[in-house]
Amino acid sequence: MRLVIARCQVDYGGKLTAHLPMSTRLIMIKADGAVSVHADDRAYKPLNWMTPPCTLTVQDAPEDLAATTSDLDEQIQQVWTVRGADKDTLQIAIAEIIDDHEYELGVEPGLRKDGVEAHLQALLAENPSTFGEGYTLVRREYPTPIGPVDLMLHDAQGAYVAVEVKRRGEIDGVEQLTRYLELMNRDPLIAPVTGVFAAQEIRPQARVLAADRGITCLTVDYDALRGIDNSEERLF
Repeated sequence: MRLVIARCQVDYGGKLTAHLPMSTRLIMIKADGAVSVHADDRAYKPLNWMTPPCTLTVQDAPEDLAATTSDLDEQIQQVWTVRGADKDTLQIAIAEIIDDHEYELGVEPGLRKDGVEAHLQALLAENPSTFGEGYTLVRREYPTPIGPVDLMLHDAQGAYVAVEVKRRGEIDGVEQLTRYLELMNRDPLIAPVTGVFAAQEIRPQARVLAADRGITCLTVDYDALRGIDNSEERLF
């Protein structure tokens, strides 16, 4: 990972346009090619970013830099241009690099699930019929370039189904599964891959977002899967 603190101006061009005037910011370049620009006042969320696959090119500032105003032209030393797969561009006009360091973070082991969530994933892997008749398990922790999806299944027709398992279903979980599906559906060997968001409880906002993304939501009875809640012994 490369961390650069620089005085810069940032311009984004694509479906929308955005402009950040000259100021001191943190630029983060990750090993996967992602580039994000951060301020010091808004927690983790970047001011602007470009997700992979993308390419970064660095060049000396041209005499006429269209994205800057004339009073800034003489200040600009370098222009970083990040181009995404959908032809969006992130242009970072650097006036001064204050600090520039690279770090080797090593292999990311991934987020470890809590006991209930990990056990729920294991129980669903043992009982793929929870998702429908004819479903079979392909693999747990199915690898993708951005991390493993919890379960990969075959449905009754043999099509691939990716499942993200959470104890509580929030919008972030739907976004996570959306990213997995986007990458997996680029692989002609397994596409089309559909998605299921499985949790003990799913927030209404997460259900709305999932429906918009074509993702099925499944509320899972954890106790029933564990065999604690026997429906035959219920009074009601």
